[in-house]
Amino acid sequence: MSHYVKISSIAPRPLHANGPLGQRDVDRMVVFWRAELAQVTPDRPDLIVLPEACDRFVGPTGAEQQAYYRLRGEQLLDLFRDVAREQRCHIACSAIRLLPDGTRRNTTQLIGRDGEIVGLYNKTHTTIGETEESGILCGREAPILSCDLGRVVCAICFDLNFDELRLQYAAARPDLILFSSMYHGGLMQAYWAYSCRAHFVAAVAGLPSAIISPVGHTLATTTNYMDHVTATVNLDCRVVHLDYNRGRLRALKAKYGPGVTIYDPGYLASVLLSSETEGVSVDDLMREFEIEPLDDYIARSLAHHHDPTHVEPPNQEES
Repeated sequence: MSHYVKISSIAPRPLHANGPLGQRDVDRMVVFWRAELAQVTPDRPDLIVLPEACDRFVGPTGAEQQAYYRLRGEQLLDLFRDVAREQRCHIACSAIRLLPDGTRRNTTQLIGRDGEIVGLYNKTHTTIGETEESGILCGREAPILSCDLGRVVCAICFDLNFDELRLQYAAARPDLILFSSMYHGGLMQAYWAYSCRAHFVAAVAGLPSAIISPVGHTLATTTNYMDHVTATVNLDCRVVHLDYNRGRLRALKAKYGPGVTIYDPGYLASVLLSSETEGVSVDDLMREFEIEPLDDYIARSLAHHHDPTHVEPPNQEES
C-alpha cells in the first residue's frame, strides 16, 4: 500500500553579521526563519528539513558566536516547535547546543507534529576544528528516530565521508536519511541513498539541495532561483535487482498496472519497486510474485562466491 510523505528542504545561505551579537540579532534570525518556513508551509509538507547550524551567523568571531548561542538559548527551537505544532508537520532542525557541562554538540533535533521532540542526533564525525576551536564533541550514538513518517536517521556535514556510519545505517534499513550540512558531498549523497536503500533528503546551506530516491535518482532539487523545494515520495518501496526478476516484474505489472511503479534509473541493473495499490504493500507484491530483494540477491551471490566448489584451485607451480 502506498505510504506517501510530502517533504520540503530549505537551504538558504547563512545570514551575515559583524561584531558582537545581541537580542536584536536573535530576533532577526527568528524573522528570517519565519519567512523561510512560510515559503513551504502552503504545500502542507509532512516533513521540513533545515541545513546544518541553521541559526548560525557568518562573520562574528568564535567568542562572539558562542556568546550569541548562550543568549539565543532555545528561542529558535521554540519557533520551530510552534510552526511544527501549527502546521502539524515534522521539522528537522540542526543547531549548535550548549550542554550544562560547558561542552557543545552539533545536533539535529526532529520535532513531531505536536511540537514535541521525537529524538535527536549529535553529529558523530565532527571536524577536528569543531572540537579544538568550539568545544563541540563527537556524538556517541546514531539512533533510529521512529515516527509516523517511518524509520528516520540523520547525518550532518562531515559525517558523509565515513563508511562506519553509513554501514551502520545500511544495516538498520531506514526509510529516510536527513542530511543537514554546510558541505554538499557530491556523489556521496546518491551513494548513501542507494547503499542504505533509503530516500535521502539534503538541506545544504546555499547549495543545491535534493530529495533522492533509493536508487540514486534526484526527485527534486533547489535551484539558483529557489532555496526551497517540496516533493512527495512513496516510502512503500523496495530495491530489486533485474537478475532473475525480469519475468516476475513483467507479470506483476501485467496484473496491477498503475497499481505498481517500477522505476529504472538506468545503468544500475536495479529498479525501485513501489506499491500504489490500496491495502497491498510492496512486500505483499514481492511475496505474491516471488520477487527477490536486492539484498537477498547480493547475499546469495556472496554465498555462491564463497562456496569452495565454485572457486578456482590455488595456483600451482609448473613442474
